[in-house]
Amino acid sequence: MSGGEIIATLAVGFVAGVSAGMLGIGGGVLFVPGLVLILNMTQLRAESTSLLAIIPVAIVGAMRQRSYGNVREREALTIGVLSPLGVLGGVKLANVVSDQTLSYLFAAVLLYFALTLGKRALAPAKRD
Repeated sequence: MSGGEIIATLAVGFVAGVSAGMLGIGGGVLFVPGLVLILNMTQLRAESTSLLAIIPVAIVGAMRQRSYGNVREREALTIGVLSPLGVLGGVKLANVVSDQTLSYLFAAVLLYFALTLGKRALAPAKRD
C-alpha cells in the first residue's frame, strides 16, 4: 500500500468511526463507498472488507452506548443471533452476481433508506 492509500484508509476509518458513534452508521453506509470510491476496490471486495472492519467499530460503539443506557439488549440479541444466517446466504449471492449488479443493489438500498428517513424527519412530530 502506498502512502496515499494508507492516508486514505485512515481517513475512511476515522470518518466512519465518528459517524458510527454519532449516527449509528459505519460499514454499509461509509466503509463500502469509501473503499470503492477512494481506494478503488471492487464492490464485492469493499463489502467483504467492510464486514470485518465493522466488528471493532460495532463493539466499541455498542459498549459506549450501553453505558448511556441506549441499547435495547433484547432486540440487539435477536438481531445478532439471526443476522449471521442471512449473511451466509448473502455472501453466497454476492459471489455469484456481477460487481455492477452489487453496486446497483447497494445504491438502491441506500437511496431507499435515505428517502424513507428523509420523509420521516420532515414529517410533523408525533405527540405522546
